[in-house]
Amino acid sequence: DYSSIRGKTVLVSPSEEQFELLKKRLEERILSSRGETIYEIGVGEDGSDSGLDPEEFAASLATLQSLAATIDADTVELRQRKGEKGLTGQYLVRKRVDTSDFMEIRVAVVGNVDAGKSTLLGVLTHGELDNGRGHARQRLFRHKHEMESGRTSSVGNDILGFDSIGNVVNKPDHGTLDWVKICEKSAKVITFIDLAGHERYLKTTVFGMTGHAPDFGMLMIGANAGIVGMTKEHLGLALALSVPVFVVVTKIDMCPPNVLQDNLKLLFKILKSQGCRKVPVMVKTPDEVVLSATNFVSERLCPIFQVSNVTGENLELLKMFLNLLTTRMTGQDDQPAEFQIDDTYSVPGVGTVVSGTCLQGLIKLNDVLLLGPDPLGQFTSIAIKSIHRKRMNVKEVRGGQTASFALKKIKRSQIRKGMVMVSPDLKPQACWEFEGEILVLHHPTTISSRYQAMVHCGSIRQTASIMSMSKECLRTGDKALVRFRFIKHPEYIRPGQRMVFREGRTKAVGNVLKPLTNSVAVQNRPKPNKMQARGQQNQNPNIQHPHHSSSSDSKANLEGVLEVSTDKRDQRGAGGGGKRAKRGPGGHAPNPVPVHPPHVSTRVQ
Repeated sequence: DYSSIRGKTVLVSPSEEQFELLKKRLEERILSSRGETIYEIGVGEDGSDSGLDPEEFAASLATLQSLAATIDADTVELRQRKGEKGLTGQYLVRKRVDTSDFMEIRVAVVGNVDAGKSTLLGVLTHGELDNGRGHARQRLFRHKHEMESGRTSSVGNDILGFDSIGNVVNKPDHGTLDWVKICEKSAKVITFIDLAGHERYLKTTVFGMTGHAPDFGMLMIGANAGIVGMTKEHLGLALALSVPVFVVVTKIDMCPPNVLQDNLKLLFKILKSQGCRKVPVMVKTPDEVVLSATNFVSERLCPIFQVSNVTGENLELLKMFLNLLTTRMTGQDDQPAEFQIDDTYSVPGVGTVVSGTCLQGLIKLNDVLLLGPDPLGQFTSIAIKSIHRKRMNVKEVRGGQTASFALKKIKRSQIRKGMVMVSPDLKPQACWEFEGEILVLHHPTTISSRYQAMVHCGSIRQTASIMSMSKECLRTGDKALVRFRFIKHPEYIRPGQRMVFREGRTKAVGNVLKPLTNSVAVQNRPKPNKMQARGQQNQNPNIQHPHHSSSSDSKANLEGVLEVSTDKRDQRGAGGGGKRAKRGPGGHAPNPVPVHPPHVSTRVQ
């Protein structure tokens, strides 16, 4: 019962039992938000006026510091301000962690080509400013072609560590960052997921947003270019996956003020529009940083930072903001473990290594988990022989953290992205079909059943076709219940996961309602040769659903299909000459329809 410690003056001189209660309360708050909390002095929970006079304030602060010291944490002043009756203050209380454990927050960095994503990350993580000619981003690229073109094409990872009092610990020695050292020193590590801005790499970007499960999105906009190209696409993707977004406007040192004003106006307009409904806040002072960071997730705020990577303007504010972000994923340590795989490696001397995100539960060294589903929908048990987090050897992984595992007795070729590792208690089942609720964002024509497109759901990406829908056909802006079926492999999905359904650009978003585990695999037919396959594909749907169309209908369909296909073959034989003519009588054998002279049959129909 916390009623005795609700007043604002309780911190001034608490009795022993109040002190114990306060300590217990603080520990609970810190545990619920994974290792840190923001504590307000001078604001009671009983609705009285806020503010304390200076002596009371000092006494309260001393109490808070001793409270923090008893649970091995540091307090840092964020801001003081005048309340209704005196001073109030906000303090960050963060646990000092042992060297092998740290909080982790994932921030996905998105934005159009040339918005300065990689450069900003280079400046933040390596601590030196850019020369305006792409010097800072060179260290982030993973491939030779990225170095040459300056475009990110893969999902890059970078880390920024903060210690328990909120200072940046990144110190590059000889131009490279030692990740292990950073993780040992820091209480909180921000992982930046550097995504590609170019339209050609959209599928990589969608995979980065769904598969790596970011806590926050950082939308980058070049001040001189404004909102162009893929910016809206990426913003829409973040909103669809309900990832809170903050905006960083870069290159303000080289942009004429009038252009900057126009672009900011447009940005405000987009953020306030029907689709977003965010409250844009310009962040210019440390006070505003604290305000926006504390209300970021709850209040639909969208903080906007204007920075320059060349002069370093406002970068401190951005660092302070990143330091104050708290994790969104509440770790359920008592639940059975579940881990989604988003990349596999084969490391010489170690064997097969998988990396990904632990969604819930606790995974320890030498645990035996079930890995799957394989192409037949089976799960195999597998032992974990070592665990690394950010290249640092650890003993266990909790929910919401990323890690990589070395696995025993398995080849890399048997693992693909989209597989999961779950504890045997869950009794996982793979499914071919699932039901989902989707909202079509943008589609030029209508979507009807048997439509196929790429489904992204967690780290799964696979083509699925629509089996049945609650409406006849879907247009832009429609919502419907849809039953999907995967084309290649069965997958493991949970109800409530977000999914993105795309063909080229993003087309629809939605939730998984329930996986249907009882549906069987389609029997694997031997592949027929090309022209037969063409006839069979079109026959197949009619055979599977005889109740959809009368028999005469399907017969007519069939004849039409076969006739067209023979016609194509004849034209090829006649026009192509070449190899096909030499095949002799065997060439026409598979045609079940009498051969018409070429280019007549279609006209006749």
